[in-house]
Amino acid sequence: MSKQQGGQRIGKSSVSGAKKQQNRSAKKGASPVKREESKPKKQSQSKKASSPDAIRLNKYIANSGVCSRRDADVHIATGLVSVNGKIVTEMGYKVKLEDEVRYDGARINPEKKAYVLLNKPKGFASTTSEHKGRTVMDLVANATSSRIKPIGRLGRSSTGLMLFTNDEKVVARFTNSNKGVERLFHLELDKNLKHDDLMKIKEGFRVEGKMITVEEVSYIDNTSKKEVGIKIKNTGNTVLRTIFDNLKYEITRLDCVSIGHLTKKDIPRGHWKHLTEQEVNTLKMM
Repeated sequence: MSKQQGGQRIGKSSVSGAKKQQNRSAKKGASPVKREESKPKKQSQSKKASSPDAIRLNKYIANSGVCSRRDADVHIATGLVSVNGKIVTEMGYKVKLEDEVRYDGARINPEKKAYVLLNKPKGFASTTSEHKGRTVMDLVANATSSRIKPIGRLGRSSTGLMLFTNDEKVVARFTNSNKGVERLFHLELDKNLKHDDLMKIKEGFRVEGKMITVEEVSYIDNTSKKEVGIKIKNTGNTVLRTIFDNLKYEITRLDCVSIGHLTKKDIPRGHWKHLTEQEVNTLKMM
């Protein structure tokens, strides 16, 4: 019995020794296993850190209509794409809709293109800022889910047509100083406009060394000479203030009655409409 008991003791000690040895070897091999497992944990954390509304850059480009996602990867790799002013060559890079993405220097946008024409009433600021009281953005808030912005400005007390879009190519047509898009204004002054001053405006004149010109100017038919029609290509109306301030007139009423071929027909004050496909195509060809 004692031998058997001794044998059992030896067997137990051998087993326990083997277990200890296995534990030691497991402990020795544990560290590299943990290091291998740490990598995917970091990757999962980076995925969680990304914004839920972020999308892959190649999908953003493809949704913009530039090319396919496969071709977008090639353009990204060759350095043709920038995000917020920085070249991005990383595959799988994610962006948000509000990021500024440019392909070959031109800004692109995956949103559906929208074109909204507003007949602005008085009392609304022409800004996208939320800290300026009532703005024109309040008037077109329900027009589209696309992030449209106004092209040009009208003063808070001014009225008339304003065009909103997220199409950068159309915006560029308005802001291009060589081409531009004509806008016709109906102005009322504090006194009759002298014929000599009318001719001066028509011929152009210098203000502080800068030449001020307009496309057309004339009296309004069947009204007093206080009312004037004037056509310009500037996106703002500051040039009109400059002209009449220099000639010692005060503008008491300013209304934008047309933008290119677009008019206020069937758009009551304070209302808007979506441009038709034909109107958009005509605008792009101007």
